[in-house]
Amino acid sequence: MPHTEMTVGALIDLLSVCDRSAPVRQAMNPFFPMAHRLEQVVQATDETGQTVVYLAEGRDADTQLGHLPPEVAVLLAWQVPVQTPPRRPRRTVGGQ
Repeated sequence: MPHTEMTVGALIDLLSVCDRSAPVRQAMNPFFPMAHRLEQVVQATDETGQTVVYLAEGRDADTQLGHLPPEVAVLLAWQVPVQTPPRRPRRTVGGQ
């Protein structure tokens, strides 16, 4: 059975019933950033009584899509931009 991606429209529909001033939180691992499918939006109250909206991934085996693209990890400030090292001249057959 193919798994469908959640669309922005579906996410907006789910978020439209939540408190608009509530922060949105998602638990992720910035030290090993991976891309995950979003499946649920849950509005709850935290320990301080503040309304919070949580975004959750699914439970299916294919929920984890693979590594997060490096440019996204950089935009999230989870990784620093990496420049390719300068190229060295190639050695010739004679070792020079």
